[in-house]
Amino acid sequence: MCLSIDSVELKSSGPRPVHMAGEWLTEAAAAYNSESIESKDVYPAHVLMPVDVLSSILEWTFQSLPDEILVGMDADTSLPHPDHVEDSLRGSDFEDGLFSGQGYVLGNPHLVNRGDSFSVHHVPEEWMDGLFDDSRGVRGGRFSFWLHTHPNAPAIPSGADAESAQWTEGCDMILGVRYSPEGILPWLDGVEGERRELAPADDERPVLGRAVTGHLIHGLELIAFHRRGFGINVLLTDSDGIPIGWDLVETQ
Repeated sequence: MCLSIDSVELKSSGPRPVHMAGEWLTEAAAAYNSESIESKDVYPAHVLMPVDVLSSILEWTFQSLPDEILVGMDADTSLPHPDHVEDSLRGSDFEDGLFSGQGYVLGNPHLVNRGDSFSVHHVPEEWMDGLFDDSRGVRGGRFSFWLHTHPNAPAIPSGADAESAQWTEGCDMILGVRYSPEGILPWLDGVEGERRELAPADDERPVLGRAVTGHLIHGLELIAFHRRGFGINVLLTDSDGIPIGWDLVETQ
């Protein structure tokens, strides 16, 4: 699988930045998935996101800093979770039928909006489905899954996030991005909640890369949650729905 993130340069150990996003993201996905598999008993359900979908979202994120972005997705009903993957990921508290699209790999992402933390949740008219807009709140759009970014804030749902998620038929996801210069948005820390970092297991670099906006990227976090408030496990996969690093992780 060939991956690229043209809008960010990821740094090697040397002084010059190099384009190595594909390798970095694959290694980060494998480390992230390892933690997801180890923690499967903590979650009642899971969602599989192709890593090339995440790659597209990262490009839009880096191009939009310091703004937030809102991304809509649907489950790809032509791509159910592979049976052996699904069986292995079901933990002790697994519950079927929790959300729309459960059991299917996420489909293509769509960049729906860009703005501040208030306006980003409002779906522009061109993305409305025109049928159930009034009953779906500010996100009266056509998608079952939503992801928005938290510039310089952890991937932990805010009160506004929780309110917007009440109309989500699938799951909500948050991508936290730590960057500098911070401007008027210094890193918001001390937020309670489970943090899920997206980085290679042995990556201790203070700077992951530089976005086309000139911002230095220091860290990434990714989580998913259900409108009832509990977390949903996330795994990053190849185009066939097989988690990255699946052959290297001992599943229980």
